[in-house]
Amino acid sequence: MTHERRVVVVGGGVTGLSAAFSVLADAHRPTSVTVLESAARTGGLIRTSPFAGLPGVDEGADAFLTRVPWATQLAADLGLGAALTSPTGAGACVWHDRLHEIPGDILMGVPAKMRAFATSRLFSTRGKMRAALEPLVPRIPHDDSIGRLVRRRFGREVHERLVDPLVGSIYAADTDSFSLEAVPQINALTSRRSLLLAAAEARKVPAQAGPVFAVPMKGMGSLVDTLADRVTSLGGVIRTGSAVTEITRTHDGYLVATADAAHSCDSVIIASPARHSAGFVRGLSADAADALAGWDHASVVMVTLAVPAEQWRREWSGSGYLVPKPDQRWVTAVSFGSNKWAHWNPADGSKVLRVSLGRDGMDVMHHDDDTLVNLTLADLKHHLGVDFAPTEVRLTRWRESFPQYRPHHFALLARTEASLQQAAPGVFLAGASFRGIGIPACIQQARTAASSALAHLDTHN
Repeated sequence: MTHERRVVVVGGGVTGLSAAFSVLADAHRPTSVTVLESAARTGGLIRTSPFAGLPGVDEGADAFLTRVPWATQLAADLGLGAALTSPTGAGACVWHDRLHEIPGDILMGVPAKMRAFATSRLFSTRGKMRAALEPLVPRIPHDDSIGRLVRRRFGREVHERLVDPLVGSIYAADTDSFSLEAVPQINALTSRRSLLLAAAEARKVPAQAGPVFAVPMKGMGSLVDTLADRVTSLGGVIRTGSAVTEITRTHDGYLVATADAAHSCDSVIIASPARHSAGFVRGLSADAADALAGWDHASVVMVTLAVPAEQWRREWSGSGYLVPKPDQRWVTAVSFGSNKWAHWNPADGSKVLRVSLGRDGMDVMHHDDDTLVNLTLADLKHHLGVDFAPTEVRLTRWRESFPQYRPHHFALLARTEASLQQAAPGVFLAGASFRGIGIPACIQQARTAASSALAHLDTHN
């Protein structure tokens, strides 16, 4: 009889579920998969719930990028391709004393042409003049910090009012201590002496046809729910409320222990946050565990509001706004959800807003719910001049949800993986802590880890 090979996946977020699905779908020999999730539910940082009379409004990520194929392909594989919808196309703003439209001709905030900047009131005359000098600034080695690079090339205002808010809103990051290599769109520009000229060249490449973002009509939660259902339909086992306490190497594989069970397996895919994984990795590699324990993770709070129609102003027609760090009190970004998504418009005419608080260097998790809501409303009044009286409020805490890619992150990751593979061949890392926090990046990492696990099984079983 053919021995059934066994894979344990630690973590039931989109990475872990995608890894389990890939192993089950791609295995050419009998292979069992068990997913161990510490929380009471799968989905990790993806969750959708009813709000303001709408059947589903996302509490975390509300879309995925379509310019890379992995999330779009997964949705198609799950039969959700026809159910995808895209944002309305409303533009975003930056708040600096007032709302300013984000200038055109940029690449992740890096100017590709100065014409759009010349007419923008987001920047002072001095800031524009400094940015225009960028092609003349000598090329000097950078130290893998986005903030230091952009300041050197374009000056303080471009960094503080555009690049840092855009990158920071994606990663909950302080770009002065965030790896340049972790943002490939900007890192690729450093191959040229001038970032402006490199961005102009990059902008000449025809963009992919179609929308940039997509989401199932029922929300991102339907993607992970369908994914979990597919894993179980293929024979996989998902155990929630099962926090892993230890992984040990045995004579013929690994033993993955939880508080109430021990799971023997031939390969392990660790798809849980880096710092949270350090404790149970220590029995395999002290060096890898020490590195994982040093990973930083930022916490954020998402406050979702239903604003009465009579309090909404017609001029707020964009998709929302970002708040630069020098202007931040508590709120870092505001999404005008009902403008961004056509299906997020309640029947009573109210508007759905999603407000983000917290980032690397600004922890807000110690505040109670009432305080966070009051801080949110105070900041909205400061930004928009209206003392909102929301008809419904939902507060979602995402503790240590955004891994921070410090400078030289990928060199540290390479050393960590090398230590782990030397001590524990067949144990693989995947997920937001490692090679990208976006949903497509997590899915890509899951597929790579699944392929590596299957290759290990083919070699050793």
